[in-house]
Amino acid sequence: MKSFSPSPSSPLKIILAMTFVVICWGYSPTGIHIGLKAYDPAHLALLRFLLASLVMAVVAVFRGIRLPTLHDVPLLMALGFFAVSLHHVSINFGQQGVSAGASSVLAQSTPLFSTLLARFVFKDRISTWRWGCVVMGMVGVVIVVTGDHGLGSIDAHGLLILLAALSWSVYFALQKHHSGRYDGLTLVCYTVWSGTLLLLVYLPGLLEQMLNAPPHAQRAVIVLGIFPSALAYLAWAYVLAHVDLSRATMTLYLVPPMAMAIACFELGEQPTLMVAAGAMVVLISVLALNLERRPAAQAARA
Repeated sequence: MKSFSPSPSSPLKIILAMTFVVICWGYSPTGIHIGLKAYDPAHLALLRFLLASLVMAVVAVFRGIRLPTLHDVPLLMALGFFAVSLHHVSINFGQQGVSAGASSVLAQSTPLFSTLLARFVFKDRISTWRWGCVVMGMVGVVIVVTGDHGLGSIDAHGLLILLAALSWSVYFALQKHHSGRYDGLTLVCYTVWSGTLLLLVYLPGLLEQMLNAPPHAQRAVIVLGIFPSALAYLAWAYVLAHVDLSRATMTLYLVPPMAMAIACFELGEQPTLMVAAGAMVVLISVLALNLERRPAAQAARA
């Protein structure tokens, strides 16, 4: 069995993998926006991950992955639910009323929710610094949603994007507490497959929408299924196998600017000054969260 196990790797390969991830995940909000013109949110999520599952199956055949134990099946289903089913259905419904650029910023608030989970679910002690980062991040979220379509735009659509970010943070928490059981490639494959299996409840009506969808929407869904939903996950697993998690996550702060640039080019979106200001507040708060961890880690090693 071959896997993404930690080993020496060329810095250029790691940089290229990080760049690939940023471009793929930066395209995702634009691809969703295009796909929603022909598909309803649930069918779009299902078709996207049916394609991703096929790609993962091909990769698994050539790379080789271990079979899961029966004891771990509930965990893998939970990972698929939070990382794929709930996360992407929520994003798709939310993006019906939120621009692609604003959606990418709101989705980047995952570390803020991770801090809240650490305190209220896992009962970890949270420093005053981290609480300040959470409050600042939430202020930035309100600015982004308000600046996207106006004060009256703070409705269910923005909340659904935040639900997707919360779902992603739960996925990260579960993955963190059980990451030692499987290598990165194996965990990604089973997460995508289990999430796709749960999405099959939306199968009725999918074929009809596929037959009626225009070519540009079909292309967007194919790109979403192959690149952000499959190859980017594999590239991210490769990055995490060779780079410290705190350093790797810094790369993800480039996703919202990339998403805004792609949305501007493909959709003609022009982010307002308030959205840009709110994006800066959110990203600075998330960056500050990660910077606060470094001294603590150094003290633990000492």
